[in-house]
Amino acid sequence: MNILGIETTCDETSAAIVSAGEDGAPVLHANEVLSQIAEHAAYGGVVPEIAARAHVEVLDRLIERALAKAGMRLADLDGIAVAAGPGLIGGVLVGLVTAKTLALVGRKPLIAVNHLEAHALTARLTDSLSFPYLLLLASGGHTQLVAVKGVGQYVRLGGTIDDAIGEAFDKVAKLLGLGYPGGPEVERMAEGGDPERFALPRPMLGRREADFSLSGLKTALRVEAERIAPLAERDVADLCAGFQAAITDVVVDRARVALRSFADVAGHPTALVAAGGVAANGPIRRALAALAGEAGLAFVAPPLNLCGDNGAMIAWAGLERLRLGLVDDLTVPARARWPFAEKPGAATVAG
Repeated sequence: MNILGIETTCDETSAAIVSAGEDGAPVLHANEVLSQIAEHAAYGGVVPEIAARAHVEVLDRLIERALAKAGMRLADLDGIAVAAGPGLIGGVLVGLVTAKTLALVGRKPLIAVNHLEAHALTARLTDSLSFPYLLLLASGGHTQLVAVKGVGQYVRLGGTIDDAIGEAFDKVAKLLGLGYPGGPEVERMAEGGDPERFALPRPMLGRREADFSLSGLKTALRVEAERIAPLAERDVADLCAGFQAAITDVVVDRARVALRSFADVAGHPTALVAAGGVAANGPIRRALAALAGEAGLAFVAPPLNLCGDNGAMIAWAGLERLRLGLVDDLTVPARARWPFAEKPGAATVAG
């Protein structure tokens, strides 16, 4: 079973080919990703119209490159998977129209994938992980702790009530005059800083619900920065170190709370999983690995090249759905918003 995956929800254009053999083991044949960081850097964030136009310019070429690397043609594919949301609607439309065209011309099944579900299932692509597992999904504008019970079966144990972790990193980077994207820049500066110089808060620490709130932390950092302005390089490094330490403490505490409530909705977890762009953050990965060890669980996080948006995760999610007969027709819409997981007792929406 060979699946083409197309990803265009934000500022990465990607096409990938993933297969599963008779034993179900995944094989990643090709994963072509073209980042738009250079196009958006001058603006300090993603400009939707620029992103959509960039997808149009390169997507066909990336699909051709992925097929060539995999040694396949359109006729060799068993399905076309595409991220149909959530994301920037212009970019989502570019990928979805392309996928529909290929599915129509090639007479292939179309699988409209929820971008967040693809992140959630990446651990099964990279580590053949069994259900159920606890997932920290931290990508762009999303931060959730989710019990992943099966394909299309997701229970949200906690989420952010204001800023997502990725947003908080980007806003702090912009406040401190660092480059874009902000997360890697803050992490880099934090390595040489003193995390104890500034007494930054740990919002929601110790709360019984596994929710996040990061706007207060961001505000506290801004107040400290304004108090000592103008900032020297040492000040920026110390502020970044304090912010990184605070975020890491909050993530571990919130994940610990989610682990306590996991059994009530999904039984015993097989692993603690981190996915999404923030899963590439070194201190967060190491802290979650330590938490998993304390709980007697495996810790799984994708390799760094699969933490960000990529076609491989879309192809794999499409393969998982196709095996269950979950396909879509050509009327499937592009979605700027698409609920991924619901609180316990509510219906899960995954496509």
